[in-house]
Amino acid sequence: MTVRLNGVVSRNKHFTLVAIAAVAVAAAGCGGDDDGGATASEAPDIGAVSKGAPPKLAALHDQANELLPGGTAAFEDRLEELRGFPVVVNKWASWCGPCRAEFPFFQSQAAKGADRIAFVGVNSNDGEDSASDFLAEFPVPYPSYLDPKLEIAAVIDAAVEFPATAFYDKQGELAYVRRGGYASEDELAADIERYAR
Repeated sequence: MTVRLNGVVSRNKHFTLVAIAAVAVAAAGCGGDDDGGATASEAPDIGAVSKGAPPKLAALHDQANELLPGGTAAFEDRLEELRGFPVVVNKWASWCGPCRAEFPFFQSQAAKGADRIAFVGVNSNDGEDSASDFLAEFPVPYPSYLDPKLEIAAVIDAAVEFPATAFYDKQGELAYVRRGGYASEDELAADIERYAR
C-alpha cells in the first residue's frame, strides 16, 4: 500500500499507521473540539462562594460567568480596584482544547480561594456566542473580559499563548505568567500559593 502523508510517500503500512497516529496526537494538543478529558461541571454555588468574601471579591462573584465588555481600560480599572488582593487572570478561548482541559481546575480553585484571592478571566480571540456556550458548560464564579483582538492578552504579557495565566500580587504587580495549560489542579494550586500573595 502506498500512502502520501505531508508530501512523504510511504509504502510501509506500519510506518504509515504510526505517522497518522502521531499527526492525530499533535493536532489534539493544539485545540479544537477535543476537551482533553474534561467533563462538564456543576455551576459553583455562588451564594456559598461569596459567603464571607470581602466586598471587592463579592462584586466579582456577583458577575459570575459573565462576559464583560470594555477592553483594556475596563480590565485595568478592575485590576486597580482589586489592589490589596492577589489576582489570578486566566486567558482562555472556547476553541482551545488545553483551556477546556484546565477549566475545572479554575472552577475549583476560585471557589476554594473566594474569600482571599480574586480570579478574572480573559476570553481572547473568540466569538461571544462560542464563549457563552463554553461558560454554560464550564461555569466559573468570576467574570471574563471579552478580548477579541488580544489587547488585554498583551497587557498580561501573553498575547500568543493559549491558555495563559497571569498572577498579580497584592500590590497589583505582575508576578508571573504561566504560558500553556495546567496538567493538574495541584500544579495550579502550587502556582497560586507561590505567586498570588
